[in-house]
Amino acid sequence: MNTVVQVKDKKFALYIPEEKIKERVKEVASQIDEDLRKKNPLFLVVLNGSFVFAADLLRNINFPCEITFVRMSSYEGDKSTGSVKQLIGLNEDVSGRTVVIVEDIIETGTTMKEMLRILGEKKPKDVFITSLFVKPGCLKVSLKIDYRCFDIENDFIVGYGLDYNQEGRNLPHIYQVIE
Repeated sequence: MNTVVQVKDKKFALYIPEEKIKERVKEVASQIDEDLRKKNPLFLVVLNGSFVFAADLLRNINFPCEITFVRMSSYEGDKSTGSVKQLIGLNEDVSGRTVVIVEDIIETGTTMKEMLRILGEKKPKDVFITSLFVKPGCLKVSLKIDYRCFDIENDFIVGYGLDYNQEGRNLPHIYQVIE
């Protein structure tokens, strides 16, 4: 296991090993399984960063479920732009459905708030939020985050699906930038 990796022009140190991530994802999946098994939820996976988390999460869900993907972004490089850009929209009918949003990281909450607004127009029965990481100290909007794996400080991280300018997603562990 590499304790320091280079991604583009930045160095990153090991922050959370893969085993710890997978253990926590399994615990969160178990809670979702218990809470939502009778609700026939549609899992709405936010690309690109959530694909690894979603795969591990859904492999640990023990009831039939549907999965779809959307792509929204508020990042350029390693900073949030503060505005949401919808890249690929939601095509499924969510009217009257239970929806579980699967997000990689919630920082300011701006992207999630916009997604909730868009979903609200489509009249789902319930919407639950699950996120691999939450940065409570950075939240600029009020959100009810139903399921979360880790609360972290305002550190820039890569790996396990998260990127720095589209690189580093393939790293199995989470690494934190070294300033």
